[in-house]
Amino acid sequence: MTDMKDTNETIAALRRENAELSGLALATGVILTQLLQSICQRELNPQRAATKIMTNARDAIEGFSVATNVDPVTKSRALEAVQQYEDQIRSVLAV
Repeated sequence: MTDMKDTNETIAALRRENAELSGLALATGVILTQLLQSICQRELNPQRAATKIMTNARDAIEGFSVATNVDPVTKSRALEAVQQYEDQIRSVLAV
């Protein structure tokens, strides 16, 4: 019975921690997106600036993944996140 209680407490603690980390990730993503949108909007060619930022991000993920042997799931999710940020950033930029 004690093992079940410990397991339930551990699961509850992990769920809380996961929720807190999800909130932190959400806030970080929103702030980052708004910051990058502001930076790109100040450029003479905002679309080109966004392309450069996202290309550099993808290259950095690829390089880091190779250098540190990152789990393929982690790499895939990171590249998906870059695409999400790119879509959000470009949605407010002049064409």
